[in-house]
Amino acid sequence: MSELNSPPAHLLEIDGRMLRTFLAVLETGSVTAAADRLGLTQSAVSHSLERLRELLGDPLFVKSGRGIAATGRAEALADPVRQVLGDLERLGRLPRFAPQDTELIVTVAANDFQRDLLLPALQRRLAARLKDFRLIVIPSRAPTPELLREGRCDLIITPRPPEASDILQKRLLTDRYVCFFDSRQRAAPATLAEYLAGRHVTVAYEDGRRLEFDDLLEARGLSRPVAVAVPNFGGIAAFLRGTDMLASLPSLLSLGALAGFAIAPLPLSAPEVAMYAVWHRRHHEDPAHLWLRAELEEVAAGILEAQRP
Repeated sequence: MSELNSPPAHLLEIDGRMLRTFLAVLETGSVTAAADRLGLTQSAVSHSLERLRELLGDPLFVKSGRGIAATGRAEALADPVRQVLGDLERLGRLPRFAPQDTELIVTVAANDFQRDLLLPALQRRLAARLKDFRLIVIPSRAPTPELLREGRCDLIITPRPPEASDILQKRLLTDRYVCFFDSRQRAAPATLAEYLAGRHVTVAYEDGRRLEFDDLLEARGLSRPVAVAVPNFGGIAAFLRGTDMLASLPSLLSLGALAGFAIAPLPLSAPEVAMYAVWHRRHHEDPAHLWLRAELEEVAAGILEAQRP
């Protein structure tokens, strides 16, 4: 039984260097660029790639115009190879994790609302506990599994987590939509009719996505005059201040971008807004990543506690 389940002998000759080289060529689309990334000569990359071709019985990359293109087999191998390299990395990692002895670089993908709400407090918290800490923040936009699969970030914070079998998530907090306005210019809308008649400022992302709240209004057959649409939450305040406009947004913005504006309940029911931490399965049991996620949960809990009257 064990012999039947064993891989063919020639596949056991594949080593981590071959797989790392293969992945570098696949991701850069060039032997030259892969060599630069890995700090190797082009001949070393070519030799490693040629040996892997022999062992797998597939060309892996073929000429395409002035460059190269991955074969179907190579594209299918991408995720399994990333998994194997992750497993090899974990083999050499000590199971013990001591923050005070650890130097950590963490890349988090988040849009401006999640970034400003959670990450400054997370940075301060981790910097105080780790030997050395560097935080890199990139925009998540509409996050895709590839952000995590390709290692472009360690964690995504988003209200719309991507769905895939190798992507895991946990809810950090739940918020509600409220109506923001400048109390020096107007009172809160007392009725739905008054709310719908007012001028509104909202968020419309560069890729055409809208807030879930705007989709909800449309689904209910309701319309309101949108006077201003900005590409992110940080642009709302400048248009709201000194005007009679309304902004229907998550209440936690009152702790950041919309601090100082008046808040009123919406004159209609709206869905809750959830915020999730999202990561790849290969990091699920990683001690440093487990610790990072626990620290992020503590930060989220502290924000909710601070918002309570």
